[in-house]
This record gives sequence, structure tokens and C-alpha cells, in this order.
Amino acid sequence: MRIGLLGTGNVARALAHGWKAAGHDVLLGSRRPDERKDLGLPVAGLDETAAHAEVLVNATPGNVSVELLRSIGAPALAGTLLIDVGVGMSDDYSELSHPNSSLGEQIQAAFPDTPVVKTLCTMDATAMTSPQGLAGPSTVFLSGDDAEAKRATGELLTDLGWPPESRLDIGGITSARGQEHFAFLFMGIANALGSHTFNIQVVAKA
Repeated sequence: MRIGLLGTGNVARALAHGWKAAGHDVLLGSRRPDERKDLGLPVAGLDETAAHAEVLVNATPGNVSVELLRSIGAPALAGTLLIDVGVGMSDDYSELSHPNSSLGEQIQAAFPDTPVVKTLCTMDATAMTSPQGLAGPSTVFLSGDDAEAKRATGELLTDLGWPPESRLDIGGITSARGQEHFAFLFMGIANALGSHTFNIQVVAKA
């Protein structure tokens, strides 16, 4: 599958390497691709990346994601599954960019013809792509309004090492708020552990 990843940071690169190892055709999208040729992965402009992709992944800073996607344009994104892994935070990480909503909802509202699935934003890049490296099984969440889009996203999660039993569909795109608002608990846990590489597991009543 052709996967275009918008962004060239740690998360985008980790996901690109993970999906490339699983046999997918990956391309990183950058506003300045000529300055990002040293990443060991193919890099192109945003428009070229969107045109190339069967699936797009938003791994850009959440406070600029909608503006960046608008620069590509709704027609270029129509009908393409967009997996959103971003969280919008203030520069000092003291508040969310979308405190009464979520980035996932904002993207879906701005691009109604593009099915958006929110996932992977409750963990760091290492856990995203190497869940087997954690001490035990854990949970990855999915939010979105399109059942087929979530099914396709689930297959791509499996390619990163997430088995079906680890995936929890928590509802429509409005449930992305829960995933993104977890950012504050994530920071507290990371501070307590002295590490950002961890994840949580949902344990149901016996």
C-alpha cells in the first residue's frame, strides 16, 4: 500500500520505518523537502505526497495540522483515508489547542469527504511501532465515523505489531477527545516513570 506521512519528525519517521519494514511504499511529506533529504527515507512536497498516497497519515504538530491540510486542498484529500496521530498543544505544553474539541474532529469537519481515524496518539513513537517491546500487552484506541476506514486502519496497526485483541474501537470521531486529552495523564505518567516509552492496557471486569 502507498502510505504518505505528512511530517518528518520522530513520529512520522518511526511510522514510516515500521510500515516500510512491513512491505508498504512510504513517502514523507514536507513543506521544505529539499532540506529533508538526509532522513534515509523518501521525502517529497505535501501535494506530491498526497497525490501518491492511498492512505495519508497526519503526523504534523496539531496546532498547524488543519492549516497544512488546507494548503493541500479538499479535492486532493477527498476519498483518501486519513489517519490522524497528532495532538495540538501550546508551546509550553500547558494546554490543548482544541480544549473543547479534538484535532481529529476539526480535521473531519474541515474535510467531510475524507474519512478520518484517530489512533496511536496515546503513546510515544517507540511504543507505536514496537508494542512487543513493552512488558506486556496494551491497548491502542481507534475513533472515527467510517467503519471501513477503521477496518483498514486496524490492518495497518497489525502491520506495526498490534494484534486485533489489542485494538479498542471507542466510537465516532468525537471520541477522539478522550485520546487527545489523555496527553496530560501521559505527561504525568512519563514524569513518574522517568520514561516516555510505556502504554496502558484496558482491563475489563472479570
